[in-house]
Amino acid sequence: MECLLGLLKVKVVRGVHLAICDPLTHSSDPYVVLRLDQQKVKSSIKYRTINPEWNEELTLSITNMMHPVKIELFDHDTFTKDDGMGDAEFCILDFVEIAKQDLSDVPDGTVMKTIYPEKDNCFATESHITWKDGKISQDIVLKLRNTDTGELVLHLHWVNIPGVAR
Repeated sequence: MECLLGLLKVKVVRGVHLAICDPLTHSSDPYVVLRLDQQKVKSSIKYRTINPEWNEELTLSITNMMHPVKIELFDHDTFTKDDGMGDAEFCILDFVEIAKQDLSDVPDGTVMKTIYPEKDNCFATESHITWKDGKISQDIVLKLRNTDTGELVLHLHWVNIPGVAR
């Protein structure tokens, strides 16, 4: 069994200009699925919107920081298979490596690393890994792939597990 490194709290903040999957209402009924290794967690469904506000926190146990977090958005359908609304992924390696450091002497509000959008990632804007209020956190805006439109706004923060070595 792999060693538990800590918990990644992923706050699914909102979706922006998501795809329209229900032409009659000119909207969608989106929800988010996060996957990491064998873990799968889902947000609630937001009905009749292409700009949903979730503000929901989903938790992933981190045992291997080399694997990316995979995200899929779906449009909920009652009588047919849910429609895909795009996907994205992000790497947690830098985030976890910084979170595992002793940061007790680091000034509050310090940007520990900035990640820039590039062709190898789904970032829509630059993203800062920050030490604030005794926690490592990161705000991320992801551009959805395999769709014509849409971004997903996330907020990450790390939870150390007592007794787990840094």
